[in-house]
Amino acid sequence: MISPIISNTFRFLFLALLQVVVLNNVGLFNLFNPYLYILFILLLPFETAPFFVLLFSFLLGLSIDTFSSTDGMHTIACTFIGFIRPMIFLIITPRGGYEHQITPNLKSMGAPWFITYAIIMVFIHHLILFNIEVFRLSEFFITLARTALSSLFTLLLIILSQYLLSNSKKR
Repeated sequence: MISPIISNTFRFLFLALLQVVVLNNVGLFNLFNPYLYILFILLLPFETAPFFVLLFSFLLGLSIDTFSSTDGMHTIACTFIGFIRPMIFLIITPRGGYEHQITPNLKSMGAPWFITYAIIMVFIHHLILFNIEVFRLSEFFITLARTALSSLFTLLLIILSQYLLSNSKKR
């Protein structure tokens, strides 16, 4: 069994590299921008200390900003979702509570819980990111459309990756 530190380090590097090299170059009409790298924050184990969630979120956003030349936009959005993550867990707590030593993923938590969690986190991330990018209310509806469409695209990639990874582990 791979230790959680090694698997999370690999996940961090893989998702950051995938985002910078491939996904930053994918964008349709400046409306669909996939940001799969936030999957790292979503998949941190439940018992990860809030300080470390904030630190990892900050470092992830900073690394994306560094290689994308986006002046802190990703850092702010990632740090914020790292900050609200425990509050989201409290809001969507399953009936029996959370089990220790598991990762909040599609396989361990089930599709309804994970999809609800991912929708909330992805939408908040994208809303902050695109509002910081535009930084004016005159383009509110365009920004909201970009947020919704990019969130949908990112959610599809997250769910697809979860199904692919859970099926590849069964083999």
